[in-house]
Amino acid sequence: MNIIVCIKQVPDTNEIKIDPVTNTLIREGVESIINPFDLYAIEAAIRLKEQYGGKITALSMGPPQVESALRETVSMGVDEIVLLTDRKFAGADTWATSLTLAEAIKKIGEYDLIFFGQQAIDGDTAQVGPGVAAHLKLPQTGFVRKIEEIKDGKMIVQRLMEDGYDRIQISLPAVLTVVKDINIPRLPSLRGKRNAKVIKMKIMTAADLDLNENDIGLNGSPTQVVKIFSPEFKKDVEKHELPAEELTEILYKKLKEFGK
Repeated sequence: MNIIVCIKQVPDTNEIKIDPVTNTLIREGVESIINPFDLYAIEAAIRLKEQYGGKITALSMGPPQVESALRETVSMGVDEIVLLTDRKFAGADTWATSLTLAEAIKKIGEYDLIFFGQQAIDGDTAQVGPGVAAHLKLPQTGFVRKIEEIKDGKMIVQRLMEDGYDRIQISLPAVLTVVKDINIPRLPSLRGKRNAKVIKMKIMTAADLDLNENDIGLNGSPTQVVKIFSPEFKKDVEKHELPAEELTEILYKKLKEFGK
C-alpha cells in the first residue's frame, strides 16, 4: 500500500506577526513545529503500513526550513520525504495550496491513500484536504476517527459527527482527513532519528510542476486578506425590563437601525 501524508509546518507561538504589505504570516525567525493534527495522520499511515506493508511519502509545501519537519516524520516511520519550495508558492490560499499539492502528488506517482490532519492550527479552514481530493477527482471523507477495514479496493471508516459517527465505505484511491480520536501518535525511535539524518529529501519547485505561474502562490489565490485589524470593543449596554411584546418591538427597531 502506497500512502502519501501531507503535512504543514506551523509557528509554535501565539504571537503571530503579519506582513503589512501582503497580509500573510511572517514565519521567518519563529520556531516551528509539525501541525499537531498532522501527527495523527502520520500515525494512521504508519499503522496501515505495519498492517498491509507498503511505503509512506510525506509531502509538504513551504520555505526551506520545512525540511526539519519532514525529517521528523522519518524519525516516526515515514519512508520518503518531498518538499515543495519556491518563492512563487508564497502567499497561497487554500485553493492555490491544494492545487499545487495535487500537482505534486501526480508527479510522485502511484498511491492508494492520501492523509491529512483535520486542519492546520494557523488557519483552521480544513479546506486543503478536500481541495486536493477535488483537484485529483478522488473520493474523500473528512473527520475520520477510525479505519475499520481495507479490502478489495475499498475501505470502511468511521466519520465523527456531532451526535456519534457514520460508517462510510469509500473506494480507493481516496483522500482522508483524520481527527485526534483516531490514535495516539508515537514518539520518534532511535533508528528513525538515524534515518532522518541521512535520508535524501526530494525537492520540487514551480518549474517541476505543470502549472501556470498565475495559478500558484499569491497570484493564483482567489481569496486574499485585504486588511487585518483588532475588532473594536464597545461597552455600550442598554437594559430593558418590559413585557415580551414591548421588548420585541425595541429589538426590531434596533435591528432596522443596524441594517441601515
